[in-house]
Amino acid sequence: MLRPVRAGNGFEEALEQILQVVRLGLVPGGGRLPSERELAERLGISRVTLREVLKVLQDQGLIEARRGRYGGTFVLPRTETPGEEELRRRLRDVDVEDTLRFREVLEVGAAGLCAGHGLTDGQADRLRTALARTHDAPLAEYRRQDTLLHLTLAELSGSPTLTAQYAAVRAKVNDLLDCIPLLVRNLEHSQRQHTALVEAVLDGDADGAREMMREHCAGTAALLRGFLT
Repeated sequence: MLRPVRAGNGFEEALEQILQVVRLGLVPGGGRLPSERELAERLGISRVTLREVLKVLQDQGLIEARRGRYGGTFVLPRTETPGEEELRRRLRDVDVEDTLRFREVLEVGAAGLCAGHGLTDGQADRLRTALARTHDAPLAEYRRQDTLLHLTLAELSGSPTLTAQYAAVRAKVNDLLDCIPLLVRNLEHSQRQHTALVEAVLDGDADGAREMMREHCAGTAALLRGFLT
């Protein structure tokens, strides 16, 4: 189950893989995960990034660190939470993989269109303002501002149909995102990707904008797959 992650989304993909190991019961409750050194080597990430991943899992009550001769990182027995029950209810009505693929197609297409046909000065200002609001948003407000940034890109693509379809699929994605925690490390990474994406659009770099959006969508998908397994 554990394999080297891609450089672009190392934190998110490492979290996805270890979550899958825990959620699938490949290490049972009370069992010990491989050592930090072995996990970092298998995943191809630094020990610093791995510790941030493990801290997220510990904060979610999925693992615990024990010191001493028989210490290590141990998987805790799973317990049901209202969040998990609500997530399962929502999943009954959503094809997650189809939703994530459709979202990626729309987002990548919108980014390429914006960069390819160029933006007016007013449109460029709108995009910069939407980006700035995500940087300034408090944690509780972040997801709304993130959604508005992506909707702005969809609208600036010049296709009302694309905008409408994106709004619909984003609503489904947000229903799922609302059931998983906001992770500061992931948000910081997303912000760097947002900045690079907007710069590519404003520079008229259609290939760069599409590639950055594809990478950004892959990071979100990795987190959702990890928590939804």
